[in-house]
This record gives sequence, structure tokens and C-alpha cells, in this order.
Amino acid sequence: MKAKVDEDRCRGHGVCWSLCPEVFDLTDDGYAVVLTPDVPALLLHTVRSAWGCCP
Repeated sequence: MKAKVDEDRCRGHGVCWSLCPEVFDLTDDGYAVVLTPDVPALLLHTVRSAWGCCP
């Protein structure tokens, strides 16, 4: 699985980062960025949860 952030839709709530800081980080403005585009198998469930919780 590849992780990505839709920059047009991200509103800077930080939910993805709070749930999975191994894959996501926040810019100085609070918007999400991907640290690890190729998601390790161990984190697949966590990344899917972060995606599902994104407001």
C-alpha cells in the first residue's frame, strides 16, 4: 500500500499523524505529509484507521 495526502482536501486536523506518526508528519502549518510512502505491512491496519478517521 502507498500512503499519500490529498493536499487539496487536508484541513490540518492532524488525526492521521496522531494515529500513525511512523507514516505521517505535520508541516509547521499543521498539514499532513507522508514520511513513509511505502507502508510497511505491520502498519497497514493503523494507516487504514487513520484514513477512515480523517475528517
